[in-house]
Amino acid sequence: MNILITGFEPFGGEVINPSWEVARSLHGQVIGGATVHARCLPTSFAGAPAALQAALAMFRPQCVIALGQASGRAEVSIERVAVNLIDARIPDNAGDRPQDVPVRVDAPAAYFSTLPIKAMRDALRAAGHPAGLSLTAGAFVCNQLFFELQHRLAGQGVRSGFIHLPALPEQAARAQPVVPSMGLAAQIDAIRLAAAVAMEADESSRAAGLDEGAPTA
Repeated sequence: MNILITGFEPFGGEVINPSWEVARSLHGQVIGGATVHARCLPTSFAGAPAALQAALAMFRPQCVIALGQASGRAEVSIERVAVNLIDARIPDNAGDRPQDVPVRVDAPAAYFSTLPIKAMRDALRAAGHPAGLSLTAGAFVCNQLFFELQHRLAGQGVRSGFIHLPALPEQAARAQPVVPSMGLAAQIDAIRLAAAVAMEADESSRAAGLDEGAPTA
């Protein structure tokens, strides 16, 4: 069995992205009986979906956890829903800044995560990690990637979703105004635990009693 964990390259003038640092630190580990495969995705609207599709085709994972950076958040934010909207606040790494356009014209308004998100949150909190559920993955490349992931895997029985991570301390030290941070070792431990819960939790642990794989209208 395989777990795919993706991260993004740095963007917005940063030289590091915690999502990729965490993902690559877990590459090759065995979690819940599955081997972790990490991939770094380009922070671009054109490049991220293609790189995701290549990774899905290569590894045919049973679980996918996509990671991204959310400077300003103080906890591990497990995203609940991806929306069919791109509205870029800043240009991506290719210089593109689409606004008020759908991720996919032929797709539903939103998709839910198919990860056992409440079980993951509870396990992280029990282990001492600040963690919560989020109702917005933004409208930048992170949300686009999350939406594409759920669209491509809809109905396939693969657990998949998105988690936003806080800035690293070295990023927070340069930020103005000051933003919260979390050390890399703590982030790695948190995502390792989240992946273990995702592999081991039964169907009853899925969030909110919903069919989490279903799109929303």
